[in-house]
Amino acid sequence: MFDYLKGILADKSFPYCTVEVNGIGYHLLTNLRTLNSIGELNSEIKIYTKLIHKEDSMTLCGFKTKQERVLFDILTSVSGIGTKASLALLAEFEANELINLIISQDHKTISRTKGIGPKMAQKIVLEIKDKLAKLDTVPYIIEKSNNTKVSSDTISQVATILESLGYSKNEYQGAIETALTQLNKDNEEELLKEVLKILSVF
Repeated sequence: MFDYLKGILADKSFPYCTVEVNGIGYHLLTNLRTLNSIGELNSEIKIYTKLIHKEDSMTLCGFKTKQERVLFDILTSVSGIGTKASLALLAEFEANELINLIISQDHKTISRTKGIGPKMAQKIVLEIKDKLAKLDTVPYIIEKSNNTKVSSDTISQVATILESLGYSKNEYQGAIETALTQLNKDNEEELLKEVLKILSVF
């Protein structure tokens, strides 16, 4: 229903934030990592959203990046892992870190998350490690590139956009690596533009 909200950060009161868009305040459930990274009060922010609709309630969740939202959806597909547990996992670990932990089957580290015991951590690994393998692109790209000016969040968002446009990991991975060597600032639009230019040649 909502892809993202772009407006003024009106309030931050863990675990919620309020974003005012055209005079309407949207109350979002999030986690401490997101609250600490989205911006200062009264600044303009962009936050990705997920509407959770249950029989007796509706909750709008907020995420700093599209990748976090995708990972949230995959985590909540595990039986016994709900909204709060998924947000707790995304608060304990950065998205790329959590993906790598699950793929490498490091359930011991995952279980240090509050509310996630050893058995639940093992269940998470067992049920979704194969789903997450296709998301494990950003760390590899960063490792191969000498350019450190572009953040992992920016690369993640561009990769997500490219996948939504129908490009496979094999198609866009090399293009992103090439584009990173040509950029000297952290800008999502410029990275996407450069990557699409490279992909159009092939």
